[in-house]
Amino acid sequence: MSSSDNLPVPHFIRNIIEADLASGKHKSIVTRFPPEPNGYLHIGHAKSICLNFGLALDYRGSCNLRFDDTNPEKESEEYARSIQDDVRWLGFQWDGKVRWASDYFGALYDYAVELIRQGKAYVDDLSPEEMREYRGTLTAPGRDSPYRDRPVAANLDLFARMKASEFPDGSKVLRAKIDMASPNINLRDPVIYRIKRAHHIRTGDKWCIYPMYDYTHCISDALEGVTHSLCTLEFEDHRPLYDWVLNQLPVPCHPQQIEFSRLELQYTLTSKRKLNQLVAEKLVSGWDDPRMPTLTGMRRRGYTPESIREFARRIGVSKSDNVVGMSVLEGCIREDMEACVPRVMAVIKPLKVVITNFVEGKTQSREAGFHPDRPEFGSRLVPFSGEIWIEADDFSETPPSGWQRLVPGGEARLRYGYVVRCDEVVKDAAGKVVELRCSIDPDTLGQKPQGRKVKGVIHWLSVEHALAAEFRLYDRLFTVAKPDGDKAHDFREFINPESLTVVQGWVETAVNDAAPETRYQFERLGYFCADRHDHQPGGKLVFNRTVTLKDSWAKEQG
Repeated sequence: MSSSDNLPVPHFIRNIIEADLASGKHKSIVTRFPPEPNGYLHIGHAKSICLNFGLALDYRGSCNLRFDDTNPEKESEEYARSIQDDVRWLGFQWDGKVRWASDYFGALYDYAVELIRQGKAYVDDLSPEEMREYRGTLTAPGRDSPYRDRPVAANLDLFARMKASEFPDGSKVLRAKIDMASPNINLRDPVIYRIKRAHHIRTGDKWCIYPMYDYTHCISDALEGVTHSLCTLEFEDHRPLYDWVLNQLPVPCHPQQIEFSRLELQYTLTSKRKLNQLVAEKLVSGWDDPRMPTLTGMRRRGYTPESIREFARRIGVSKSDNVVGMSVLEGCIREDMEACVPRVMAVIKPLKVVITNFVEGKTQSREAGFHPDRPEFGSRLVPFSGEIWIEADDFSETPPSGWQRLVPGGEARLRYGYVVRCDEVVKDAAGKVVELRCSIDPDTLGQKPQGRKVKGVIHWLSVEHALAAEFRLYDRLFTVAKPDGDKAHDFREFINPESLTVVQGWVETAVNDAAPETRYQFERLGYFCADRHDHQPGGKLVFNRTVTLKDSWAKEQG
C-alpha cells in the first residue's frame, strides 16, 4: 500500500530524505511514531502517523511504534491498546514488535551515570519553586544552582540512592549541566530524572525514578537506529538539547530531528487535556463519541481510513501554520463515500401518505441499483404499497419560491416510483399535518408523465415493508471555528447544543443484515454508518450520520 491513495505531495521533509539517500548518508530510512499512552489518538496524530509510516513505505524503510511511557500516573493499557488499534485501522503496520521507552530504562540510567562521570550532570536539591526562580526568564539569564558543582563522586552516590528509593518524591532531581546563561531556556540545566513513586503499567514498582521526555526521546531514537526523528514545531527549541545529549554519549547513531507544523482543525480541539476534560465531565459520551476528533470517534461516526489518509495528503507538510477548515476533511469523506458505498432510501422525519388509487396486485414495484456507477453492487426491489412514508420536510402548504416538492394539489415524482399528486391534507386537532391523501399516475412507473413536466423527486418507503431504525444526526461539536481561541471564554461555552439529534425513522429492508460499520448513502439525507456498538443486524438498527451530502455551513473563517 502506498502512503496515500493518490500521488504523494512533495514537501521539505521528502527533500531532506531524498538528499540523504542520494548522498549515501543513509542507505535506508527509519522513522518512528512515539505517542504517550495517556489518551486516545486524534486527527492531529493522524497527520503524524501518515507522515511517519507513509515516508517509510514510500522510501522502503521502516517505522517503529514506540510508546513514551515516562509519565506513569496518566498512562494506561487501555490507551496503549487503542493507539495500536488506530494505527492498524488507518492501514499501517509498525516494524517488528511494539517498542516502549521503558524498554530502555536500564540503558537510560546507565547513560545518566555516564553523564555524571563526565561532570555533565548533577543531583540538585532545589525545590521546584527555587528552580523556577534560578532558571531566569526569556530576557534574563539563569543562575547556577548552589549544588551545581557537587563532586562527581557525591553525585554518583546520590543518584544511586535516588534509584534505591532513599529520598522523598520531588526532593532531588538529576540535571544536565549545560549553560544557565543560554538564551534557549531548554539548555539551562534541564532536569533529566525525577523521583516519582508511581506504579508503572509495564515495570510495576521496579523504578521510583523516571527519565524526562527530552532526555529519553533522543536516546531511544538513537538506540532504535532512527534516521529522521519527525516532530511538531513546539519541539524546535528542544532540538539543541536533543543534539547535546546525543553528542555527549556513546550512542549507536545520531538521528536528525526535523520539525513540522501541527494540525489545527477548525470547529474542534486537538488538545488531549481538553478532550479528556470533555470525557471526564461527561460533555460527550466517551473518547469514541462520534462528535470527538479522536480516530476512534471518527471511525464510529463512519469516517474511512482512506478518507483520513487522503485528508493528510491534501493538507500537506510544512513549517507554516496548518489551520484547516472542517470542510476539507468533510470533502474527503464525501468523495470516498460517493464512489464506494451503496445507496438506499431512509426516512428520518416520517409523514404518512395514503395512496388512494393503489390496486393490490396491479400497482407495481420497481427494481433499483445500489449505485448508478457501480453495477457490481447489484440491485434490490423497492416495494410499493398503499401506504408510504415520506419526509415531512418534503411537503409544504405554504412553499417558498422555487419549491419543487409536494404541495396541496401539486405533483412530485417518487424516487424509483410513480408520479404522485397530493389531493387531501389531514390534520390533527392542533392543526398539525398528520397524513396526506395522494393518488398516483399509474402510467408513470419509470416513465415521464404525458403532457406535463414534474420537476421534484422525493424519497419514500413502503409502510408495510420499512424497518424501524434510530438515526443519530451528528454535527460539529462547537459553534465557533476556534473554540479555545478566545481567552475571555472557556471552550466549553461554545459546545454546539445541536451537535447530536436522535430521531426514530424508517429504512429499506436491504440494510436489515448490515454489519456494524457498514456505510450507506441514504438518498437526499447524507452518508451514514451502522453504529459499531449499538447496531444489531436483524435487530435494533442504529445509524450515525457521518456527513451531510453537501456542506451546509457558511463559509468558514480562518
